Amino acid sequence: MDQPTLRALLRRADLGLRLVSDEQMLPDGALDLPLRWVHSSDLVDPTPFLADELALLTTGAQFDDDDGIRAYVRRLHERGVVGLGFGTEVHRSGIPDELIAACLDLRMPLFEVPYDTPFIAVARAHSEAIAAQAYARRTWALDTQRALAVAALRPRGLFATLSELAKRLERWVGMFDAAGVLVHEHPQGRLSSEDAASLAERATDLIARGGQAGQSLTRGAQSYTLFTLGRSGHLRGVIAIATASLDAEARAVVTSVIAMAGLALEQNEQFARSRRRLRSQVLASLLLDDPTLARRVLGSLPHTPMVVAVADADAPVEALEEWWERQRTDAGTAVFGAASEDGIVMCVSAADTALFDEIAERFGIRIGVSGAEGYSAFSRAHAQATAALRHGGSGAVRYEDTIASSILSAFATDEARLVAESRLAPLRAHDGLEEALRVWLQHDARFEQAAVALGIHRHTLRARIAQASALLGTDLSSFPARAELWAALQTAR
Repeated sequence: MDQPTLRALLRRADLGLRLVSDEQMLPDGALDLPLRWVHSSDLVDPTPFLADELALLTTGAQFDDDDGIRAYVRRLHERGVVGLGFGTEVHRSGIPDELIAACLDLRMPLFEVPYDTPFIAVARAHSEAIAAQAYARRTWALDTQRALAVAALRPRGLFATLSELAKRLERWVGMFDAAGVLVHEHPQGRLSSEDAASLAERATDLIARGGQAGQSLTRGAQSYTLFTLGRSGHLRGVIAIATASLDAEARAVVTSVIAMAGLALEQNEQFARSRRRLRSQVLASLLLDDPTLARRVLGSLPHTPMVVAVADADAPVEALEEWWERQRTDAGTAVFGAASEDGIVMCVSAADTALFDEIAERFGIRIGVSGAEGYSAFSRAHAQATAALRHGGSGAVRYEDTIASSILSAFATDEARLVAESRLAPLRAHDGLEEALRVWLQHDARFEQAAVALGIHRHTLRARIAQASALLGTDLSSFPARAELWAALQTAR
């Protein structure tokens, strides 16, 4: 049915209304703006008593002469009146030319109300249109709720519900999972790659914040409304709808869909928790370097040589699970994942190790990555990944890169630091001795090169090294003594 607009009112044959303005001279869509009400007044200035999006009817009794007509129309235009109806043959024969010219200049729709059509009939016709529209929307909402309930009973009920919602709203509807991946849309392929990327970024941001929210996003001429799924702090996804706004009935329908989707995802989460517990028990078996139980439970494992990775314990478990599930479904990637006290453990074939760099960047987390091993050395690979994670850095940190830096870091315990500081204490009581010793050892105990680096004479350096040797009670001419001293210098604070 027609929306309550000025155009719909003009189409009512029983009213006999006639548009006087040239529609081509009016702003685009001027006759299709929402029309909230129709009011009549012959006041010289009725604007204090008018509301926005209203059509005003008048007989022109207030026009003593044509001089005040232009100011009258300007007041109506500034107040937001969307149309002016003039009742002819009551106080004037026809419509004053000055009124036609003023409405043309201000591009306000002007229409004639014939003598045989009472103003009350026009107002009543419009109020009936509003009531009919409200009834139609309530009926639509009820039918839509029933259709959504039926859709929820179908296989993959959540996705079927979202498709039905898209059909009923006549808008594109998509769902992004906790990893920001578009997992369902209807109609298929309607979304541009640029819009998809922007929506995925906004969805990921909303989920990362962790609070329930609804937001809008505008891309060019298209606007989207986004709704988060799940409870605050445990968001499971985002539903996006290609519309800037929803009326009360449509919003109520969408709210019910969000509740249904949240319930479905919560049920899935209960299943996921049970699966996580099982995988943690499988991980305990793998850490014994025996993959027999794992193969019996899981059916298969990533091909060897395999790589183990450990992510921070506070990494988003649900998002990582969904991301890996997408990899398994779309690319056939074999992966094993489980939670442990050290963090989230992931295992893939060595050929897929680059995926750890991708997820580290995508989720902004740190990951320690082992070297390639067989399952008989799973515990060693797990220890390597844990050591790489604790080494520091950002992104995916590989074990082989950490051992290349210095083996001394493995011995840098609090006890070792205490011993090293005590050993160096005699040097630190004399300015310049510790630095001279460090630079000398860095240059393989060569006085000429070390003296140049320090900016002093080589004889001065020889004197300082002799003084340091005496203070430490160590003969620094032997390699073991120099090695021990170098370790102390590297370990001490």
